[in-house]
Amino acid sequence: MQFTYADYKESADDLRARIGDFVPKTLMVLGSGLGFLGDVVEDPVAVPYGDIPHFKPSTAPGHKGQLVFGTLGGQPVAVMQGRMHHYEGYSYEEVSYAVRVLKLLGAETMLVTNAAGCVNTAWNVGELMLITDHIKIFMESPLRGANVDEFGPRFPDATHLYTPALREVARRKAGELGITLREGVYMYFPGPQYETPAEVRLARTLGADAVGMSTAPEVIVAGHCGMKVLGFTLLSNMAAGILDQPLTEGEVLAAAAVAKDKFSALVLACLNEL
Repeated sequence: MQFTYADYKESADDLRARIGDFVPKTLMVLGSGLGFLGDVVEDPVAVPYGDIPHFKPSTAPGHKGQLVFGTLGGQPVAVMQGRMHHYEGYSYEEVSYAVRVLKLLGAETMLVTNAAGCVNTAWNVGELMLITDHIKIFMESPLRGANVDEFGPRFPDATHLYTPALREVARRKAGELGITLREGVYMYFPGPQYETPAEVRLARTLGADAVGMSTAPEVIVAGHCGMKVLGFTLLSNMAAGILDQPLTEGEVLAAAAVAKDKFSALVLACLNEL
């Protein structure tokens, strides 16, 4: 189905009734094993996705599937503890639905995270990557269908989906914290199967540094409606074919647990300047 502006507004009005005058200036979309930041939000109001009109439940491991409104790092935020994925059976419009709803609630910036396979063989598992751009070429766009003019133009520019000024903030904060922050291109694959070794070689040839199954749809929609975007990837494992071993979800979650402290420190430091 295709959502209308009235659908987005219905969801926003439902949430407004729950959060009152609170205005979440930053939407945080937290990926596999990284949802713990939602647990430290101050004065939280948690709303399960299933309780919000037109939202879909999140079924992926490590995803709680709720929106948490409150203060984090001194900033008013809405934290998505878990996201929807195309591989769960959802359309790209359903996957990115929350972005437009939060835009209506006042969000001006989106901070997005994911755990992904590392394609760049010069890098190491457990490092963080600042997303400078993404590649999404094999599947339809979340903007497919009639344009919702209230959010943005029919043919939006995608040159700077990942806001350069916010990337500079991330570089500076990582330096202050002594955190190694790689910078690279994220390539989207729909999943749920992990990429094949041949697909990983293709990604490397095209200039990708990491591969994963999320993020690009939400970022496209955020860019369409004029939101600033800052994106981080946890390099949770070497992508298929680099090491002679199978890939597992447990490996991803274990890497996220190990990186928890430095990841949260970097995100909270960046929040102060978003």
